Formats: sequence, structure tokens, C-alpha cells
Amino acid sequence: MEALIEYGERMVERGLRLIPVGEYGAEDVVESDGFGGGPFALRVLLTVSNGTMVADFRGSAPQASGGINAVSAITTSCVKYVVRCVVEALLGQTLPAGGGEMRAVRLVLPARSIVAAELPASVAAGNVETSQRITDVLFAALATALPELIPAESQGTMNNLTVGGIDSRTGASYAYYETAGGGMGASPQGAGLSAVHVHMSNSLNTPIEALEHSYPFRVRRYEVRRGTGGAGVHNGGDGIRRDIEILAEADVNVLSERRTTRPHGLAGGVDGAAGENVLIRNGEEQVLESKFSIRVQPGDILSLRTPGGGGWGISAGQ
Repeated sequence: MEALIEYGERMVERGLRLIPVGEYGAEDVVESDGFGGGPFALRVLLTVSNGTMVADFRGSAPQASGGINAVSAITTSCVKYVVRCVVEALLGQTLPAGGGEMRAVRLVLPARSIVAAELPASVAAGNVETSQRITDVLFAALATALPELIPAESQGTMNNLTVGGIDSRTGASYAYYETAGGGMGASPQGAGLSAVHVHMSNSLNTPIEALEHSYPFRVRRYEVRRGTGGAGVHNGGDGIRRDIEILAEADVNVLSERRTTRPHGLAGGVDGAAGENVLIRNGEEQVLESKFSIRVQPGDILSLRTPGGGGWGISAGQ
């Protein structure tokens, strides 16, 4: 095992040497914390030199009142994920599982910040939402160093939906939690995929038949949001629309991002469309915040409309 870890370390160092020496910075925001705060800045400066990388997150926002804070372990995981993606692409080889300890990569994390939260900060969305933005900002920084490799931004959210209540069919309590796919960012190699999970997310969707069998739900629409991917030489992937009618009174909670900001295109590509959370009651639509908790009535429809991915390159029609 020690030999395998050392092998991974050598591969990481060799891959980092293929990134041009320099400093590469980027910034983005987490839109809100669900308690009236936001936007919250996320900043990174990557310093690459002699087979090493320093990821400096100083300048990122202090930890928030709401649950968007990421602990240092989450931020470390995001950095290692991005490094692994880039190193494997540059080397044309797959790192061993775990990729070693990545001793060549060092993090600078400001204490009690949105990327290194400490007690008593709430961290519920740090893993499922802020992790996506940390990944986005890291890739954005590397796009300057590796313009022919790095893709445009993907949907940048997991669109977390939780529903709980009493199943009117059985009288039993239930709890449902699921995430939703969206658009993948386009890259120099090709268009982004539509209706998929990207980066810090890996769940599969529940088939409609299974969902309606297990819960007091009826899926009214489930489709690709055509045209939500950004245009470019290569277009970004499209998001999805999923309308779920709740058949019994229930509590609904959503944690999402990219509702006021849009996934950025790259190399002149157009940004992907923002997502929307919509409550449909008696045929009327009410746009909700990116993070909310509400009580719904029988017949209410929650419509999750997820973001598209950014486009890559300037197309002739732009």
C-alpha cells in the first residue's frame, strides 16, 4: 500500500509539472444562505511551481448564519477532485484509487470562513451546494493556465429536494430526498451532456413508477429544458424540468443554487440559463427562492427547473 501511495504521489507531481508555472485566480459567489444573507464571495489563488500547487482561499467570505458553510474536509476534497481530473487528463493515465495523499498540493484556508467553517456554524449545504461552487472556482482559475483542457461551468447545484409528511394512502409517515441533474458545461473537446449529475454529485434519479408507488406523489412533467445550455462552438448541456404534484399535505424543503447567477461560459461561450424553483397552485405559478421551506397542500405542484451548462467558444451565430 505504501508503494501504491508513493506511485500516486509521483504521478500527481509529474502532472502538476505539465501546468505552466504561474498564479491563477478566480472568484464566484454562493447566492444565499437561506436566511437573508448573501451573496457570499468564494475566491481562490492557485500558485503552480516545480510540481507543486498552493490553493489559497483567503478573501472568501466569513462563515454564514445559514447552512451553506463547508468544513475544511469538504474544501480539501474539492481541491483533490479537481487536481485528479486535471492530472489524469494531462498524463492520459488514471491515478490509483485515492490518488495518494497529494503531498504536492497545499491549501491555505481562512479560519471560520465559508470554506473552513467551525462550530457553531451550520453546514447542511456545505457538502451538497458550496462544494459545487468551490469546484467551479477552481476550474475557472485553471482555465487561464489550460485553456484547451478546462470546460465551461456545469449547472453548479444538486437541486436538493426533501419532502416529508403522512402518506394518505397508508397513514404512515414518510421522508423523501433526492437530487436532480442539469446541464454539463461544454469543453474544447465537445458539447456538454444534458440532464446529468456533474462534479460533486453522483446520484441517479428515481424512476417515475417507483416514485409514485412509494410516495403520495404524481409526476406531472419530466423533460429536458431545451435551449437552457449556453451557445458556443460547443453548446452547454440542457437542464431538466421535473414537476411533482404532492397528493397530501406535506413539508417541502429545497437547497439549490444558480437561481440568480448563471453557469459561466468559457472562451467566449454563452452562459447557461439559471434554474428556477416554482410552486404551482390552482394553475398559478409562484417563483420561490433558491433555498426555502414551505408547507404544501394536496394538489400543489413543485416544479424544479435546473440550470443549463455554459457554452465553450464563440460560434459564428453569436
